[in-house]
Amino acid sequence: MTTRVQKIPQSVMVIAWVLVFGALAPLLDSTMINIAIHNLVHDLNSSVTTVQWTITGYLLATGIAVPFSSWLLNKFNGKHVFLAGEVLFAIGSVLSALSPNIQWLISARVIQGFAGGLIMPLLTTLLVQTAGAAAMGQMMATVGLPMILGPLFGPVLGGIIIKYLSWHWIFWINVPVGMISVLLILWKMPDYPAQNKAAKMDFVGIVLLAGATTSIIYGIVKASKLANFTNQTTLTFLGIGLLILFGYIIWAALRKEKAVLPLNLFTHTSFNGAGLGLLIAGTVLNGAMLLLPLFFQDIRGMTVMMAGLALIPQGAGMLIARTLTGRLTDSIGAKYVVLVSLLITFFGTLSFYWFDAHTAYWLIAAVLVVRGIGAGGILMPLMADAYTGISRKQVPAASIGSRIIQNVGSALGSALIAILVTAYSNAHSKIFQQQLANGHFHVAASQQAAFARQHLVTIRLHAFQYGFLVTAIAALVIILPALLLTNKMNNKSA
Repeated sequence: MTTRVQKIPQSVMVIAWVLVFGALAPLLDSTMINIAIHNLVHDLNSSVTTVQWTITGYLLATGIAVPFSSWLLNKFNGKHVFLAGEVLFAIGSVLSALSPNIQWLISARVIQGFAGGLIMPLLTTLLVQTAGAAAMGQMMATVGLPMILGPLFGPVLGGIIIKYLSWHWIFWINVPVGMISVLLILWKMPDYPAQNKAAKMDFVGIVLLAGATTSIIYGIVKASKLANFTNQTTLTFLGIGLLILFGYIIWAALRKEKAVLPLNLFTHTSFNGAGLGLLIAGTVLNGAMLLLPLFFQDIRGMTVMMAGLALIPQGAGMLIARTLTGRLTDSIGAKYVVLVSLLITFFGTLSFYWFDAHTAYWLIAAVLVVRGIGAGGILMPLMADAYTGISRKQVPAASIGSRIIQNVGSALGSALIAILVTAYSNAHSKIFQQQLANGHFHVAASQQAAFARQHLVTIRLHAFQYGFLVTAIAALVIILPALLLTNKMNNKSA
């Protein structure tokens, strides 16, 4: 028999929505800036490589900030820490909007990234402290709203801002959002007393964990930009990151409970299943979010804004799944919710293996709704199950661990798909060019240029289809860690 779903009080839901609103600006901002890359290159008289550091610097600063959140909650009122994160993000946004040069903007983005790195783990930690682990499915469904809306509306909103205003407004728009968030926090959020003021900062652990995370993410980002994992920079930084991580494991084994991320957290089966699932989910979710807009732009010839609008059916599917997924996770456990969602996502993604420039959009939209329903049932239950069975004092550490894994998985997933698609396209284009030069194709000289163009377009399409196939297979791979997740189906009714 299934467990009765816990009814969440209205007062708790109000607090949850205040927390979610506070996370909206960082999630929107991280997707909007991608639209402004070329404008920043032109206006700040810089190069694409340098401007990309506005994104890379943000990611690295996020990785550095995450381990600090646990210590801050031990020493200070959780309400004040979350408030400080919001204020810091708003300050970073103002500094970004006022940037006179690219160096200034990169520095301001680092401030934004550090603030965002504090806000996201605090969001989940404070939710668990507010509602308890038993209702985390519904809570994560609430938390999931900005995670759905950010990638969905960020590119569209960014495109509108770039078209009618300027790139400065991508950052100015965060200021009123931040001010409203601050007012809501002061008005509606309760105090979260410091959990252990006597706790000393695990400075060495934080440095090691932040160093490992940033080094690994930077290596992955370089792999994405250089289209391979075997370049010297990637191998060096991945090696350094793994070495530092090994150093952290030794340190944490010595520190035990006093470590910023205690190793005993990994004795929980559901946490391990959730962690592995979140790592691979980066490919299924972030990899697809990289492919889909480019598919609409490069294959179907849409503008950035139109490509963003074309993805709305997927967001609608995720919204449909959101509430149901949360209730089912609390009722029957994450295991079967994730397993069913993975199968739905698999078929919703695999369909794109056969889609091309001439496929009717209504069919694509229908498949996107199905894929959205599936994708909406993967991330939230995985995040919720990371807290199943852990003690209250382990909650901040669980937030740190799951967030670090999610950050690495997101970077890895995007890089993996980008590299595979680029490598496929480059390899097949090279073979075609060689065959063309050797007279393999019997085409009249007057038609050769048009034939070559059309063939390269076809190769590009096949590269995208190959990327969707890999993404679909990754969804099936998550089935293995999903078997470790919580199953409440056999529990007696409360």
